[in-house]
Amino acid sequence: MKKLIALTAFSLLSLGSGLAAAQAMDPPMKAVTPASAYPVAPAVGLYQAFGEQAGIRALMDDFVVRLKADARLAEAFKEANPANLAKQLTDQVCQLSGGPCVYKGPNMKEAHASMDITRGNFNALVEVLQQSMDAGGIPFTRQNQLLALLAPMHRDVVNVR
Repeated sequence: MKKLIALTAFSLLSLGSGLAAAQAMDPPMKAVTPASAYPVAPAVGLYQAFGEQAGIRALMDDFVVRLKADARLAEAFKEANPANLAKQLTDQVCQLSGGPCVYKGPNMKEAHASMDITRGNFNALVEVLQQSMDAGGIPFTRQNQLLALLAPMHRDVVNVR
């Protein structure tokens, strides 16, 4: 039930306006960067709640293993270099969550332009991320705060309607 609630909340957030959510947040919005195409500020203490950079890296290492093992997503990630993917994701989540990292990879639209990504693919990836966060003992509220930061990317990642 928890996963259904989180997935529903994530889906609703992805359809809503990331800018409206950002305008309601304190501190003020962050600048648009390749880490996120939409200026959304993180919840206070989110970076620390995920264990800072080391905790985020451990989470992303687990996430990449799960992505490569998930029957729905394995084919899309079979050629991915696990260490590089985990580093890119770590930098991105670290930056988005308010940490000192700087994501230097491509923006989400460019990174996914040559891939055929459906809403189902995107939702499956979110489910796998939730499994990793559950396994890492990340509190449900903090999971949803991270998902709220990632939700606006839906518009740039899903490219098969």
